[in-house]
Amino acid sequence: MKDLVREDWKEAALGEVCDIYQPKTISAKQMVPDGPYPVFGANGVIGRYTEFNHEEPQLLVTCRGATCGSVNMSEPFSWVTGNAMVVRPKVDDLSLRYVEYFFRGAIDLDGVITGAAQPQITRKSLAPVRIGYPPLDEQRRIVAILDEAFEGLARARTHAEANLQNARELFERQLGDCFSETPKHWVLRKLKQVTSKIGSGATPKGGAGAYKTEGISLIRSLNVHDRWFKEEKLAFIDDEQADKLINVIIEERDVLLNITGASIARCCVAPSEFLPARVNQHVSIIRPDHAVLSPKFLALMLTSKPYKDGLLKTGEDNGSTRQALTKALIENLEVAFPPDVAEQEAVALDLEAAELKSKDLAETYRIKIQDLDDLRQSLLQKAFEGELI
Repeated sequence: MKDLVREDWKEAALGEVCDIYQPKTISAKQMVPDGPYPVFGANGVIGRYTEFNHEEPQLLVTCRGATCGSVNMSEPFSWVTGNAMVVRPKVDDLSLRYVEYFFRGAIDLDGVITGAAQPQITRKSLAPVRIGYPPLDEQRRIVAILDEAFEGLARARTHAEANLQNARELFERQLGDCFSETPKHWVLRKLKQVTSKIGSGATPKGGAGAYKTEGISLIRSLNVHDRWFKEEKLAFIDDEQADKLINVIIEERDVLLNITGASIARCCVAPSEFLPARVNQHVSIIRPDHAVLSPKFLALMLTSKPYKDGLLKTGEDNGSTRQALTKALIENLEVAFPPDVAEQEAVALDLEAAELKSKDLAETYRIKIQDLDDLRQSLLQKAFEGELI
């Protein structure tokens, strides 16, 4: 914010023109489900209570935790807890709504957040922040302009977010449809009938501490995602460690399937650029007979909703303390596919093109959302530099 951008503007520290404080906190046990008054915590309403400690709406700034710096406005007749910092103008020539917009974009709250393990905002860190403000009439004009502009921006953002979600889901629906009602000429086989290898590996002795900075790739579940491979945090082992995993050498066009934990059933084709490679015990190698089953087609099939849901259910049923897919379960999984590999490849190409189109459409809306956010920030900057016409 520019210093005293106009002669008729004032500038002061927040602590000079606002009351800044944390109200008394009440516990969850004290709250009453059908209480007449809302209770505001760090991020909005967290319950109801029989009393209120603020009759008027208040500007609330989250002062602890991961959402530290978030801004909310309380309702009239509310109880505000100490997890939110109240910032309330105490001078007659500064309006609450103007201060609200100041906190929603003109102030860099990162600069007043302290604490490494537990981020927090204190009155001591917030009070010295400088705020510039014009006469009340101009404050009201600025607020009215921002209200109207932000209402339109919010509608546009909501519409763009809905379109973004639809774009992301478009391909998943197409993929699910492809494998939910398969054509009559497709054949049904168990995976063990159309593969030459199904098996998982192990973690070298010493765990992560034994990994190398270069060498032979050790692919873990965090690298395997649906239809794509994440290079970040790819581990490496040396020749001696790799020799102990000789039974899980990854070959080009192998299909990788996560078989345990939260990422169970994620699946992709092994990328050739990271070979030679091995897998650990959380990833299974599925090696299709290329004369019968296309790896690309298989990976698409296993990530489709019908198959994914079936694998997840199987994993839940099989895992006692965590989800797991055993070798026997994978071997006996029934898969449907065209008998002609060329047809499988054609289906895979069509689906890959549809996925790319879906991603491009999603990126268009992601950029639109960013543009709307940039416009919002630009308006705030102009407002607090006295440049809103």
